[in-house]
Amino acid sequence: MTRTLGSLAAALLPAMLLAQEPPPAPPPEDPALVEQRQAVERLFEAGRHQEVIAAAAAPDIQPAVVYMAAQSQLKLSATSQAAQAQAIQTYQRLEARPTDDPWHFIGLSGRQLVQNQIEPAIASAREAIARAPMFGPAHYQLGLSLARAQRWPEAAAAFEAAAMRRPGHAYTHYYAGLSYYRAGRPDQMSVHFDQFLKLAPEAPERPEVQSIMRTIRR
Repeated sequence: MTRTLGSLAAALLPAMLLAQEPPPAPPPEDPALVEQRQAVERLFEAGRHQEVIAAAAAPDIQPAVVYMAAQSQLKLSATSQAAQAQAIQTYQRLEARPTDDPWHFIGLSGRQLVQNQIEPAIASAREAIARAPMFGPAHYQLGLSLARAQRWPEAAAAFEAAAMRRPGHAYTHYYAGLSYYRAGRPDQMSVHFDQFLKLAPEAPERPEVQSIMRTIRR
């Protein structure tokens, strides 16, 4: 009996170890797409939101640029009554992608968040993560949705996960810092705000971040 159990354990061990392995990393991106996305990210980080929106106008533009355009439209919503409606339409461009693409659920979550459907937005972002656990934008969108619900420790954890996957994405650090600030973790807030200031020296939020940092350090 002992020998039988030992043989069974030996047979199952490789399968158990395989099941515990982390999901594979995504394949390398086309360098031209990376360069295009980074160029638009620099515009976004500098607050040049109209230029970000213009960059997304091409019908075959990569989804990451479409996503930034929707966020740019929301940042302009205070000065443009049509911006929210435009953001919804932009998120719907992502929603139109196949359901096996995490961008479909990121777009769905973004639209739901604009329409104040907070819990569905959280669920949709989690669905994006389920399809692509290593995909930084899915964790970022979850963080945005949890922050809207004021679930600050969970939002901070989601942005932390996004930062692990995209350490060079400035606004992941910005929102992580804000979430940690709201969660009462100034130590972690400072780490992410410092990184944000390094990555996005021209960001419109820079004075706000510096003011929070000065207040906390006093």
